[in-house]
Amino acid sequence: MLTLSLIASVYAVLSVVTFIVFASDKRAARRGRRRVPERTLHALELACGWPGALLAMRLLRHKSSKRPYRTVLWLIIAIHLIAWGALAWIWLN
Repeated sequence: MLTLSLIASVYAVLSVVTFIVFASDKRAARRGRRRVPERTLHALELACGWPGALLAMRLLRHKSSKRPYRTVLWLIIAIHLIAWGALAWIWLN
């Protein structure tokens, strides 16, 4: 069974990776270079990197004004929270 520290480590590592990819995409946008596809950013968020995405959106002000992007991000966050709630329910019962 996975330990909470391992799960937290996965979230932390993927959040750092996601933050770095957001920063790279922001830099590419400023320089008019090839961008990271939104599909890739969402895949990183879904793979436990959503905390890093939220932090990058706030600190770097990247993707923060794109409502469709934010909507998908919040759906991904909801999926994670619902999954954790369901797992907690199973573990506690």
